[in-house]
Amino acid sequence: MEMNEQLVSIITPLYNGERFLSATIDSVIAQTYKEWEMIIINDGSKDGGESIARAYAEKDSRIKVLSQPNRGSAAARNNGIRMATGRYIALLDADDLWEPDFLEQQLRLLKEKKCQLVCGAYKRIDEYGKEILKPFVPPISVTYNDMLYTNSIGCLTGLYDTLPYGKIYLNENFRSLRDDHIFWLDIIKKCHIAYGNQNIVASYRISSTSTTYNKRKMIVPQFRLYREAEKLSFIKSCFYLCCWALNGFLKYRKK
Repeated sequence: MEMNEQLVSIITPLYNGERFLSATIDSVIAQTYKEWEMIIINDGSKDGGESIARAYAEKDSRIKVLSQPNRGSAAARNNGIRMATGRYIALLDADDLWEPDFLEQQLRLLKEKKCQLVCGAYKRIDEYGKEILKPFVPPISVTYNDMLYTNSIGCLTGLYDTLPYGKIYLNENFRSLRDDHIFWLDIIKKCHIAYGNQNIVASYRISSTSTTYNKRKMIVPQFRLYREAEKLSFIKSCFYLCCWALNGFLKYRKK
């Protein structure tokens, strides 16, 4: 499959996401940078999300829709990455939003820093679009070691240049929990550093049922990330898990 060096491939897994999907797609269509394709992968949804996606695809040829049995976001994203023809890969969930100049800003930062991976600051909003926490602003630079302490690369703000190292795929053993954190770790092990845009470029939606607030549910997958994905010792895994938990508390405390 021939690569388009100007194209950004946006990978969006969809699972029962009809409520917010239109707003997410609209935020992509509104981008000031127009060279993109949006690949939406329906992961066995039981609602009308796929119909919404296909209605958009009929009107805009840059939007493509795949369907698979439910296998989790990692498998869905991997199917999208396999289909991608763009030099650049971005992950955008079906309930999150980009600012209109998201792609323009992130591509500019990639070129300014001459790097392969960038992220950015983002708002935290609820189901109604109301800001509920202060914006998360990533460090100016992020290393592999930094990412063991906490995931500073918001999934909705990462942009990866595949040209130097090729496509990188997510760990499907983790299905829909911590797969994005491992993805950024795998990339940063190759490129060594990521750079953080200090401007707010996106909005991350936190619903009442989101795993973001259910840290107990995340403890075991996070520990597995250290032990199984990163092959750290038991002691180091426990140490980083404690750091991750503390940073998570600070990251999501109320204003």
